[in-house]
Amino acid sequence: MAGQAMAQAAPAKGSTLRITLPEPVMLTGAFNSAGQIYLISGKMFDGLVTYGFDFKPQPQLAESWSLSADGLALTFKLRPGVKWHDGKPFTSADLAYSAMSVWKVAHPRGRSTYANLEKVDTPDALTATLRFSKPAPYVMNALAGVESQILPRHLYEGKDLLTNPLNAAPVGNGPYKFVEWQRGQFIALERNPDYWDKSKTLLDRIVVRIIPDPAGRSAAFESGELDVGGAIPVALADARRLSGLPSLEIPEKGTEALATMAYIEFNLRKAPFNDVRVRRAIAHALNRDFMMKNIWYGFGRASTGPISSDMVQFYSKDVPSYKYDIEIAKKLLDEAGLKPGADGIRFRMTHDPLPGGDHYRSTGDYFRAAMQRIGIAVEVRNQDFAGYYKRVYTDNDFDSTNFVAFNLTDPTLGVQRFYWSKNIQKGVVFSNGSGYSNPEVDRLLEAAQVEPDPVKRRAQFAQFQKIVMTDLPNIPIGDINYFTLLNRRVKNLITSPYGAHDNFAGVSVTG
Repeated sequence: MAGQAMAQAAPAKGSTLRITLPEPVMLTGAFNSAGQIYLISGKMFDGLVTYGFDFKPQPQLAESWSLSADGLALTFKLRPGVKWHDGKPFTSADLAYSAMSVWKVAHPRGRSTYANLEKVDTPDALTATLRFSKPAPYVMNALAGVESQILPRHLYEGKDLLTNPLNAAPVGNGPYKFVEWQRGQFIALERNPDYWDKSKTLLDRIVVRIIPDPAGRSAAFESGELDVGGAIPVALADARRLSGLPSLEIPEKGTEALATMAYIEFNLRKAPFNDVRVRRAIAHALNRDFMMKNIWYGFGRASTGPISSDMVQFYSKDVPSYKYDIEIAKKLLDEAGLKPGADGIRFRMTHDPLPGGDHYRSTGDYFRAAMQRIGIAVEVRNQDFAGYYKRVYTDNDFDSTNFVAFNLTDPTLGVQRFYWSKNIQKGVVFSNGSGYSNPEVDRLLEAAQVEPDPVKRRAQFAQFQKIVMTDLPNIPIGDINYFTLLNRRVKNLITSPYGAHDNFAGVSVTG
């Protein structure tokens, strides 16, 4: 009865929404695509467009758009009257600066998404034309506020992009404004009184509680202290039990745009991981079905290749596979000259799980145990996000790592970054951290970037998948349900395929 009363209560304007995250390293998603950053930055920044569940773009900061007949000029008419949170007007100059100086330069996916973007013309304050050297048929799928985030030019131009203090205290243009960040405790946002659609700002405040421990987040949900958690917010062992409580649910929708995958990635700059026989041996030593059942608790299914099976128009099963077989793994290591010593150990290595969830740490523990069975001694190194990003993406001081990443709605947007040699760039997180380089893969990816014929484009990605699963620079582990846990007093949260990563305009709470 209490649950029915809660469901029937009217939305309360002026309420506080309580969400949770592990501690992010920054609050700006324009050049760091980590899920916990997207979850918070998306409330402070709108995009040019948003998307319906049919993946068709809908107006947001752009009221309308048009594409030239040759596919080389994409023109946006921007919404008048939009202001940055410091009161300055949002204009086409902000879009031009962000596209050319942020997305193309520093975003792990933007470097491939906007590779063919040559310039942005701004004939007036509310018109911007993106000009491409070659057609970019996928770009209209990449313009959400969490993917192609527009920064205020007047606060970023002429300053170091990655060390700007505003990365931790953003000045956005979205429905909610940054108030404060007490490290290790909370992040507070408040309603933006100047938001262009005031009817959609129904919350007074959003308070993000920093709870690093998944078990602690589970307890806070169960006691009613939290309303929303995205990006697998709780220990997976607790998730189904919690969603069965009268006050909590895991929505069926709201992750369609993510197409999340789990990976184990190697550092190909170092021996013996530069030997494909070693990488294949490790793949044969991993029981992916076991991992999905016992680490991911059924929130996903074993992967077969580098493109998520959720991306049905591009996914191909016709790729090399690596069944679980310890004897094949040992034979491959023998062939690579890595025979066991007197102690049974073939070689020693380190493994660095992505911080932030029990599933990452558990994957690291399983990896260590699996490698022990084939004579590889693994030291698992757990660290915070800042240390992980520096070790893997700046210093390249790792042997292997495991993480999850978004494939998004098109391989050029979410997949290419891991395999394109031009995306080997120090300091850019969730990019080509393995250092993988194959000229034929580069050619296929670059051809698919500009191919307007969908049949030819699918064929290019099918060939790409075959080559990558032959070379195996990383091991796709699982296609993951990157779920949200939600208190039923929260209304109108899942309104797009981005779900909890969207801007929360229109979200309210009852009671």
